[in-house]
Amino acid sequence: QVQLVESGGGLVQAGGSLRLSCAASRRTSSIYAMGWFRQAPGKQRELVAAITSGGSTNYAVSVKGRFTISRDNAKNTAYLQMNSLKPEDTAVYYCAAREDSVYRYWGQGTQVTVSS
Repeated sequence: QVQLVESGGGLVQAGGSLRLSCAASRRTSSIYAMGWFRQAPGKQRELVAAITSGGSTNYAVSVKGRFTISRDNAKNTAYLQMNSLKPEDTAVYYCAAREDSVYRYWGQGTQVTVSS
């Protein structure tokens, strides 16, 4: 089991930046992968970015080049640095973790709102 707590959401103007944090209740070095998902009103939840314990990353096409996922195993925390934010990035962002092929652990979500 692992509990995840997100923080760092808020309201920002288009073109601005935010950094989301995801604190895990146990060593992130023992978690195979951590990911950030988002869900906008009326839309399905989508994977934004993910990082494995080995440091491999992947990104949604819509955020590649603007968002960066990272993890600090010493702090048991994962991050999502979001730059050049657009109104279409507005959503609830969720941190998730998996130890196999399924994301089984989820945070409560944090709201990100980008104004035009």
